[in-house]
Amino acid sequence: MNEEARPARGPVPTLEPIRGTRVLRVGGAFPMIVASDVHVGLALPSPRTPRPEAGSPRALAEGLLDAGSRVGARRALLLGDVKDPIRGVPRHVRAELSEFFGRLADGGLEVELVLGNHDVGIARTLPSGVALHPSDGLLRDGVGYFHGHAWPSARMLRGAKVLVAGHLHPGFRLAPSHERSQTGKEPCWLRTILPPLTRTERRRRRTHPLPRAREMLVLPAFNPLCASEALNREEPKRGHRFLVRRFLSRGSSRAYLLDGTDLGEVRFAIVPPRGARSAAAARPRPSATP
Repeated sequence: MNEEARPARGPVPTLEPIRGTRVLRVGGAFPMIVASDVHVGLALPSPRTPRPEAGSPRALAEGLLDAGSRVGARRALLLGDVKDPIRGVPRHVRAELSEFFGRLADGGLEVELVLGNHDVGIARTLPSGVALHPSDGLLRDGVGYFHGHAWPSARMLRGAKVLVAGHLHPGFRLAPSHERSQTGKEPCWLRTILPPLTRTERRRRRTHPLPRAREMLVLPAFNPLCASEALNREEPKRGHRFLVRRFLSRGSSRAYLLDGTDLGEVRFAIVPPRGARSAAAARPRPSATP
């Protein structure tokens, strides 16, 4: 086996959600924060369109700076979908990206970015100080970081002890209340324990090897204006099925609210690959066991 593909030796850094936020803390001598699906420019089809302040570049940047300050982190890793729309960077979105990254730089936060499916064309707009990683992800200290819309690298699949992704916009539908929206959807974290590979699975040759990681974390969308998937009530949308089919459905998953409340187990239906013949009506829905 190539030396780079060997699983990392020694313990991985501590990974823990920052309570009350949509940001992950990565411990170590130089702690780092991780967020996904910032979607700068979301709900802004034109410069004259009003938009809730929570989705503004100022609010998004301040949210990251506040999270970094709470845990003493001076580095941030953004796991894709930094902008909206998917294709191109309209002039007004370019201005918002400039403000967003400018505020992070002014706050002393070093930024890295793993490309997501929404980040087409973003490389030309990034400040010189932002480190850019391809969509097949980043393997660092035994942790594999990728967006979740496409396969991570074979090196990551073989070498990571823990996988961290976004893309799914995980949420949970609860009974509506004064504190919740009318839909009752709440953003949540997802933690999946993956089964160990058998000797046969380890040796099998395939284009994309099965992940050797035993744990996977899926982050909630950082932008509060993003819609969420109600994992306990809805089958994942077509664009999110890859992550479920190739990773999450293989293991045992639990969902947690931003305040740490354990929502119980989430069971995913195994969604057939595109083009497979199946009766959608007969396919079991995801369910949750509190």
